[in-house]
Amino acid sequence: MNKTPTKKHRYDVAIIIVNYNSSEYTIQCIERVLEKSKSPLSLQIIIVDNASEEKDFTFLQNFIFKLNSEKVILHRSRINTGFGGGNMYGVQQANAEYYLFLNNDTLLMNDAVSYCHDFMEKTEDAAVCGAQIYNEYHKKEVSFDHFTSFAREVFGKKAIESLLSKPDRRKTYTNPIAVDYVNGSFMFFRASDFNAVGGFDTNIFLYFEESDICHRLRKNGRYTYFLPTPSYLHYQGKSIDKTGIPIATKIELKTSMFYVIRKNYGYLHYQLLRLFFVFRYGLTTLIKPKYAPLFHRILIGLPLGKSLKQKQQIRD
Repeated sequence: MNKTPTKKHRYDVAIIIVNYNSSEYTIQCIERVLEKSKSPLSLQIIIVDNASEEKDFTFLQNFIFKLNSEKVILHRSRINTGFGGGNMYGVQQANAEYYLFLNNDTLLMNDAVSYCHDFMEKTEDAAVCGAQIYNEYHKKEVSFDHFTSFAREVFGKKAIESLLSKPDRRKTYTNPIAVDYVNGSFMFFRASDFNAVGGFDTNIFLYFEESDICHRLRKNGRYTYFLPTPSYLHYQGKSIDKTGIPIATKIELKTSMFYVIRKNYGYLHYQLLRLFFVFRYGLTTLIKPKYAPLFHRILIGLPLGKSLKQKQQIRD
């Protein structure tokens, strides 16, 4: 007889990893999580396959079968729902006090899960925290950023840091600092805060999901922190590279950015930035004709209806 699931949290941390046609990276990511997570924290590792090709999914499925670990479970989506949608699929399987959304093209460099858990337990106003990124050459990368806005896009990030006293993204820090948002490749959330704002906005297929959710959390009086001690290596976009040609990726990025700006700052803010980009990319297209598709998309307002999300097909 099956027991009725209890609402009581079973795990300390649910780690959610999305795979899309890059199972070799996903496998390395899982192995490194298991290797580096040596604390007594109870972990639930949820892998969501975002409608990968059958060969890629089978390779991952066989690995997890051989791993034979109660900690690691695999779920397959029949449609590629993007970053936010894939992670939200994983959330529905999660049962933990904290969620860690971890890109599959990452490798933990230390017990980052424990570092983040300890920090969140001691920091009442923290809703989410992120760790220090290193690239594949073991060089430090920018690990947090400033909210997407008209000012950031027009005047640049350095100007925002000077004029609005925002933390310097390229500075080396030794202590945790409050920031606007952390990189989406590693986001450690208090589950109650994540749930309270409805999680990731699944209207967004790729890009700016982290800016959007941290902005919504800030409106609720909940904060985002960058932690310099926990760290991980990031191979940078091994799944995203396969979504289309570079110009298609640029169009998707701008589509998400304009959606987030209109959603969080309003129609006037959105239109002012769109007019600026019409001028900017109109000139760019004269010099580099390959930008014509992006310029056309900006002219018509970068509608979500033309996102890559709308081109995904349901697998049998």
